[in-house]
Amino acid sequence: ASSNAARILARQALSKSGVGSRSLASLAAYEEYGKHVFTGTVADEYLQKHGASSDLLKDPSWTKTHADVVAAAVLDWAVDNGANTYCHWFQPMASSGVRHGQSGQVQNMMMKFDRETNDIMFDFKGKDLVKGETDGSSYPNGGLRGTHCAGGYIAVDTSSPIFLRGDTIFVPSAFVSYYGAALDEKTPLLRANAALEKQGARLLKHLGLDVSEKGGLITNIGLEQEIFFVPRDQYYRRPDLQMTGRTVIGKNAPRGQEMCDHYMAPLSSATPALSCMQEIQEECWKLGIPLKTRHREVAPNQFEFAPLFGSNTTQIDQNLMVMQIIEEVAPRHGLAALLQEKPFNDINGSGKHNNWSIATADGVQLLLPKAINEATGNESAFNVIMAAIVAAIDEHGDLMRMAISSPGNDFRLGACEAPPAIVSTYLGDDMTYYLESFKDGKAPGEYIPSVKTLDLGAKEILPFEVPAEDRNRTSPFPYGGARFEFRAVGSSQNVSMVNTVLNTITAEKFGEFADRIDAGEDPLEIAKESLNKHWRVIFNGNNYDEDNQTMLTERGVWRIDSGVEAIHTITSEKNIALFEKMNVMTKEECESREVVLHDHYTGTVEMEALTLVDMINQHIVPSVKAAGVGPLSELEAAATTITEAIAEIHATEDSYDKAKLARVLRLETMIDIRDICDTAEAVVPEKLWTLATYKELLFLDSHVGPGIEEIYEE
Repeated sequence: ASSNAARILARQALSKSGVGSRSLASLAAYEEYGKHVFTGTVADEYLQKHGASSDLLKDPSWTKTHADVVAAAVLDWAVDNGANTYCHWFQPMASSGVRHGQSGQVQNMMMKFDRETNDIMFDFKGKDLVKGETDGSSYPNGGLRGTHCAGGYIAVDTSSPIFLRGDTIFVPSAFVSYYGAALDEKTPLLRANAALEKQGARLLKHLGLDVSEKGGLITNIGLEQEIFFVPRDQYYRRPDLQMTGRTVIGKNAPRGQEMCDHYMAPLSSATPALSCMQEIQEECWKLGIPLKTRHREVAPNQFEFAPLFGSNTTQIDQNLMVMQIIEEVAPRHGLAALLQEKPFNDINGSGKHNNWSIATADGVQLLLPKAINEATGNESAFNVIMAAIVAAIDEHGDLMRMAISSPGNDFRLGACEAPPAIVSTYLGDDMTYYLESFKDGKAPGEYIPSVKTLDLGAKEILPFEVPAEDRNRTSPFPYGGARFEFRAVGSSQNVSMVNTVLNTITAEKFGEFADRIDAGEDPLEIAKESLNKHWRVIFNGNNYDEDNQTMLTERGVWRIDSGVEAIHTITSEKNIALFEKMNVMTKEECESREVVLHDHYTGTVEMEALTLVDMINQHIVPSVKAAGVGPLSELEAAATTITEAIAEIHATEDSYDKAKLARVLRLETMIDIRDICDTAEAVVPEKLWTLATYKELLFLDSHVGPGIEEIYEE
């Protein structure tokens, strides 16, 4: 009733304001958008008061030469916007699914008292802005830190702008140990960006383009964020959702997604979902996050946001804030937001499609044939670049699989719209034919993607053109014209590792090609040889088809079904050599990440298992006893089985071995026990079943209470 009342009052206020009478579009209503991010004209206004401009922020050396100037401008901006606190905002490892906001921070007031007069005064200098210190041992670190050697240092990341939310300034930062080892998600990504820029510049110079004249190379990404919204009162009746983010038991509702009725259906004002999404967008736009798109997704109560693309470090920082804002706004609308990859059984899970591209700083797209060929004056530049990327995918598909091994992807890959754990790439028939002609020594000429005309046979709709290439939603890494889309990424992930891998493997291939050209080889012959060698990784068919999966496996395309096994590949001899060669991670940093990721997996499974034991003992068994029906003895035995399995994990020393045991517990033992629990739910009367059901959780549209008009009429 209260949410309905709020909507009615909002409509009344809107009609009184005269907004509906405006004759011309105006941006005045949105003038606050972007004001809470310190960049562009916002930064320029405040830096000019201190004799500088926003151009200063484009050169990272300001942290050494003008730190006090920038700090003074940031302080002025903060105070004008009601902020009096700052923090270095960094990204600890293994945060997905457990750490709210997936960030670390210590918030400090930008004020102090004068010791003599006790008057309040501002206290924020350049030294406060550019560096901080904290305890590095209390975050997941894989042995890089300990209680007796706990120092952790935080340094401002100048590639991502400072932003403001509430009374606090957030300074995006990197987090490293006393010896410079990466303790966070961001530092390896920044190093991978540097590697790609360096090696890409070498290759492009051979192809005819000096990128130093174009401002260097950058990697852009666009991140689509899928989520579920469920009624918060029902969420409180599900310990598994509260503790783990997914339902470890639950009988399917009589209705699922079989009618395809939820996908892009109207966002109904009769439920809180629309107003919730509107508020999320409003908060994000104020932070300079262009959260442009909102819509319903395939599964019941599943939704999606999508922003405009941008540089990878900024987009990742913004995506973490988007996820945090989603979680914080949802309760204000009587909802709970579920970011986990597979909250519910037998309906779609959630992903975060990572749209990846490379460009010069002034906008020349390396993955757009006409643009890069014209910029280089080389009609085969695109072919050489694509040959390097195809080779990188084929050689390092194991690392791409490792990068998406979030615990929630256990249940998502290979079904319900997520690609299988076989790392191939879709190029489409036109691009495949074009590159095939090139590698076979034929002159393919200019690549012109074909189009076709659709005539609907109705005079009201004129014939229109569409791309001749279809979409392949089953491919983990399809080419989409100017970009590749990594579709297998999980919804709860910080995608820093995903983009660290993409940039590192591409940088290595760019560097390898450049080395061979330096040695006198012809770049076109290198590209042809590489395409012939790695052609097997290109597949344009249905990746869900089991015969195709068998065929790709027999071809030798990377296939790692187990996320636990995929994580282990980060410390293979090949991959350590790769990361060290590209100066992205040392052997010790690779080893620490394997430990952190395996511990994260095991910890996730343990939380799920212990929650399931509690649900059996505190809810399901009492319900079965009260009803006098159901598999009582099997349930009592199941709780013991889980407890014993957890004890076996605890008795195991090695983190990899623990994770392998946890995977068996999760994907075998707990699935069998889930069937027992769901059998009980099917026979226990509704009034005796104390847990929220899928029917109560998944259908906001079908569970709308009376409106305020109906209440007052009564």
